[in-house]
Formats: sequence, structure tokens, C-alpha cells
Amino acid sequence: MLGLTIIVAATKSNGIGKNSGLPWRLAKEMKYFAQVTTNAPEGYANAVVMGRNTWESIPKMFRPLPRRVNIVISGNNKYEVYVVPDLTEINDAIIHSEIRGRSIYAEALDLSATSNSLAVVDRVLLTRIVSPDFDDCDVFMPDFLKDDESTSNKWERASHSDLEEWVGFKVPQGVQKEDGVEYEFQMWTRPT
Repeated sequence: MLGLTIIVAATKSNGIGKNSGLPWRLAKEMKYFAQVTTNAPEGYANAVVMGRNTWESIPKMFRPLPRRVNIVISGNNKYEVYVVPDLTEINDAIIHSEIRGRSIYAEALDLSATSNSLAVVDRVLLTRIVSPDFDDCDVFMPDFLKDDESTSNKWERASHSDLEEWVGFKVPQGVQKEDGVEYEFQMWTRPT
């Protein structure tokens, strides 16, 4: 089974977007995203799986994201990247898939080891926006940490050293401050 990784920056209320873009501009956080998604074993490339809205929010001069397989999940096949109708059709040759986009997050989190899926989300790289609250977000990801009695696969926060070991590079520890925004790099895992 293919383990998928969600990578997301979200507020404490899981806000991830505003007006078809990000509510914050955090250069160091974007550098972290780029480093995580491009860091793959020699001879391999990570895939960044996103919905059409996320794809369109990336300025044309920066897409497709370099040194990564760009996968856009959409019913519209006008894009110059690999387009698949849903997550079940992603080739299992992809080592680590990085997933972005509200509906894609929901679909990915619903994949389970008991379904007929070839993949399951077993890791979330969360940049938790601590402050401000960004109450004006209009896009939210599902609350993957809420208690759900129907599942035995509970999410656990990994240690910072486990995060660094998994991404393969040093990651700033504790709350970071950039342009008036406080945030923290976290990793959450669950058994598959």
C-alpha cells in the first residue's frame, strides 16, 4: 500500500485559504514546502497532488512546480500536467505524494486501509499557524485530529527529531515568527 503525505499550512481552526489564495505570505514556510516536496531519493521524484483551484492559484511562472511530478485532480483535461479523475488512479510508483487542496484533503483523509484504495494517508506535515487567527479564511481543511470513534487509526504527533529524520534536513523547532505571523512545523502520523 502506498503511503501518502498531506502537507498543509492551516490555522488553529483549519483555515487554509482566502479568496482563492493564501491568507499569509511566509517565505520561510514556502521554502520548507519546496524543500520537503523536492527532497527525494536519487532517481525518483516526489509528486505534488493538487486540485484544479490550487493549480490555478500558482502563478504561471512557477508552474509546473519544478523537480516534482505535478498531478492535478480535475474533470477538466486542459492542463499540461498529468491529470487524474481521483486519488485511486495515482500510480503506486510515486514514493511520497504531497497533497494540497480542500476537497483533495477530504478525499485523501477518507482513504483507508480497508477500502479498495492502493493508497492511504499515513502522515500529515502541518505548519500550524498559531497567530493571528486569520478569521477571514473562506477555505478549510477537514479536522483530521478530531475524535472519531469509528476509527482505530488515531493520529499521533511525532517528535521534532522524527520530523527532521523523515524530511531529511534540519527544520526550525518551536514557534517561528515571520511577517507578524507565528507558526510551528509539525508532523502527525497514524498506523496504516
